[in-house]
Amino acid sequence: MKSLFHYEHRREPVAPAARFSSRLARNASWALGIIVVVLAIGMAGYMGFEGMGAVDAFANAAMILSGMGPLTPLTTDGGKVFAGLYAIACGLLIFGIAGLVLAPVFHRLLHRFHVDERADKD
Repeated sequence: MKSLFHYEHRREPVAPAARFSSRLARNASWALGIIVVVLAIGMAGYMGFEGMGAVDAFANAAMILSGMGPLTPLTTDGGKVFAGLYAIACGLLIFGIAGLVLAPVFHRLLHRFHVDERADKD
């Protein structure tokens, strides 16, 4: 399997649109997978610490993952600690996922600048 962040060198031409699209799709798939795993962890935490049902646990985990905050008040100390740690982790995760999804776009943009720069020097 190719590395997730393996791109062409600056001396190589810009990747064709099909390769760029496949990179975007691959990175978006990884991001979606990470989100699903983290959402499952959040659901398990809410179900275990707060005794919530699956639907309520999903709603609370999804709200924290999206940065909105929990829907229902937390009643146990363990649930409050879990929610705090989960919120911190989700806040950091947002930046990582944004970087993962946008990496092909930024690389293509910067790579085009290098190609244009070389053409001007020739």
